[in-house]
Amino acid sequence: MKDIESLLPGYNCGSCGYSQCREFVVELESSDDLKLCPFLVQDRFSDNLDEILDLMGEKVTEQDIIIGVIDGLEADFTLAPLRDECSCREDIHPFDTSVDIGIDDILRYRPLGCPVTHFAKVIDIVPGGIYTVHMVGPMHRLGVDDFTYKDVGLSMILAFDGIISRGKIPKMGQTVKFVPEYCMMQKVHSGMVVSVEGKKVRIEAIDLKVW
Repeated sequence: MKDIESLLPGYNCGSCGYSQCREFVVELESSDDLKLCPFLVQDRFSDNLDEILDLMGEKVTEQDIIIGVIDGLEADFTLAPLRDECSCREDIHPFDTSVDIGIDDILRYRPLGCPVTHFAKVIDIVPGGIYTVHMVGPMHRLGVDDFTYKDVGLSMILAFDGIISRGKIPKMGQTVKFVPEYCMMQKVHSGMVVSVEGKKVRIEAIDLKVW
């Protein structure tokens, strides 16, 4: 118990439901209980969390392993939308710069390295031809009178922002393999983690052609 207690943040903040970290340790029964501590999920305590899991004898079971459906590759985690959002945020750069794009426009495009045509809604514009979007579907019911889109063709995916829903929280600067929950093909993507805040992560240098 003392070994685990020494690895806790030691703030005695009460966020876990106990007045002191010492009381929290006494009541620990499984790794799920560790989620009650809001600080252990932060990047600065990730090494401590690993050591605590080792001390508790927690093992990775087969059901904890995340495998991409289309490619059969193992991923580090699955990525879910930010709170109250419909999909992970993606930063995309269309190669066709001639299309006039504005906020709330629906874009039709194919990500470089992906065979599926996507439809996404623009929620922000970054100087340099970069658009932050929410996915609204790999396909859409065409023929609806009030549905219009702008075809921007082949586009590069630059970044993802989302919440880790399954798997291990990565460290800043770590190259990771992940599966966006809404990905129709459940394909493993890869990239570099540039921001970690609890379970919220930003991943850049995206590669869809993971080997």
